[in-house]
Amino acid sequence: MKIGELATIVRIDIQTLRYYESQGLLAEPIRLQNGYRDYPEDAVTRLKFIKKAKLVGFTLKEIKELLAIQVTKDEHTCQEVKNFTQIKLDEISLKINELSNIQQALEKIHISCCGGNETAAHCSILSALEN
Repeated sequence: MKIGELATIVRIDIQTLRYYESQGLLAEPIRLQNGYRDYPEDAVTRLKFIKKAKLVGFTLKEIKELLAIQVTKDEHTCQEVKNFTQIKLDEISLKINELSNIQQALEKIHISCCGGNETAAHCSILSALEN
């Protein structure tokens, strides 16, 4: 199938498909005599895998590693994949904690401000950020 057809089926931009190809996430397809790319049917499955993996937070580098495991499933264990996802869960938990701390700090300085019509010369938010 041509690149436009594949992009439509999977709902991905053509530039994204080309980028995935350049990054080794998607095998370079054979070229027809007219120079058009001819993707195999399994490209749809692979791209759906990539989209789902991105949706749950994996980076393209991590997705490439998961795809390598997927291609050689018989050489890997479920525990390896579970460990891989646990690392991602730990990273996400850390980010959530960091964002929670940022939220609390921002709420604290937001509440301290009167929000009045006077000039910002003595604004408590600006003062808190300066110190």
